[in-house]
Amino acid sequence: MSKLFTNIKELIQVREQTNQPLRGKQMDELPSIKNAYLWLEDGLIKDYGSMDNYHPHPAEEVYDCTGMIITPGYVDSHTHLVFAGTREKEFEDRIHGLSYEEIAARGGGILNSAAALEKMTEEELFEQARCRLDQVVAQGTTAIEIKSGYGLSVESELKILRVVSRLRESGTNSHHKIPIKSTFLGAHALPVNYKEDREAYINLIIDEMLPKIAEEHLADYIDVFCEQNYFTVKEMLRIIEAGSAYGLKAKVHVNQFNSIGSIEAAVRAGAVSVDHLEVMEASDFTALSGSTTIATALPSCSFFLGLDYAPVNEMIDRDIAVSLASDYNPGSTPSGNLNFVFSLACIKMKMTPQRAFNALTINAAHALELEKELGSITIGKKANLMIFKNIESIAAIPYNFGQVVIDKVIVNGQFI
Repeated sequence: MSKLFTNIKELIQVREQTNQPLRGKQMDELPSIKNAYLWLEDGLIKDYGSMDNYHPHPAEEVYDCTGMIITPGYVDSHTHLVFAGTREKEFEDRIHGLSYEEIAARGGGILNSAAALEKMTEEELFEQARCRLDQVVAQGTTAIEIKSGYGLSVESELKILRVVSRLRESGTNSHHKIPIKSTFLGAHALPVNYKEDREAYINLIIDEMLPKIAEEHLADYIDVFCEQNYFTVKEMLRIIEAGSAYGLKAKVHVNQFNSIGSIEAAVRAGAVSVDHLEVMEASDFTALSGSTTIATALPSCSFFLGLDYAPVNEMIDRDIAVSLASDYNPGSTPSGNLNFVFSLACIKMKMTPQRAFNALTINAAHALELEKELGSITIGKKANLMIFKNIESIAAIPYNFGQVVIDKVIVNGQFI
């Protein structure tokens, strides 16, 4: 199946080489071709260029895109999309003054989600998660990472990761399959029954969960929530070292509430990304500067919880590779809408639209090690795209906050 798009008003994020994540002033560049054509075949980008140099390609479908903008789809490198139920009661508790950490301390938060998930069957969990996947793909997400972490027992963690595997194999309800990376986050919180024996729970993660997950090939990465009142830096290193023995690279939660040395430790351990970063000390910037670890900011979480926003512009100025993601989860970010993340990045974090779009596409692809497949208009990459009508520039996306101005989403060369 082939498609040819002609007379495109602007083809954005056109790059021949994407081997390295963007840093510094590279983040200000968003290469594009005005009055362009784009040729797709067998789900891949096969050719593109200016209409001034257009040579007709054979195509089964031809579309005149006068007045339209085409871009690569978003990549969401940090979500918890598989969860059981929502937490509106805790939302009301926070309105009445309780903090996220106070709710967690009395058994709410992650533990609340784990209790609900334990009661839900795998099939129910799959059906709910698939509907969420439908929703985010329609909003322009064309690759996604999904974590476990709302199970906190062998059975429940496996249940979540099996659902992620089924989503990867079956796709949306319309059977559109996007790349899905799976992350094991057994160290998301300490279960109540291990409250007095955290060593026993860490042993459970290492000695029972990890071998079973590896046996079924259920995870690509391993994650740890490294914060005060959750897991220490020493425990994080022990767990990601155990994951490494099974070939799982680290993507870790750090610096959401505290700076405790976890960034430096994660970078030294070769983490693919460190995520959250709302609280940053000078030593944290130094550890990340020039490293291969991607710094992933999650502005929807800051918006929902009223936290500080990650200082992304300072990171970019310090030669740190920055990406943006949704953190879609039932407690701190009940939204996977990356268009809203785009708006928050510009409005609250003062990123230019060019910086934010690079962070949501090519650098986010690097955060999932998918830079050879996604994140830019490049020959040979997947034809996972967004089409916009009636907008003047990329800035219209964050400007129209709270709205989705995408006209069409394409996955593997097909309209969804």
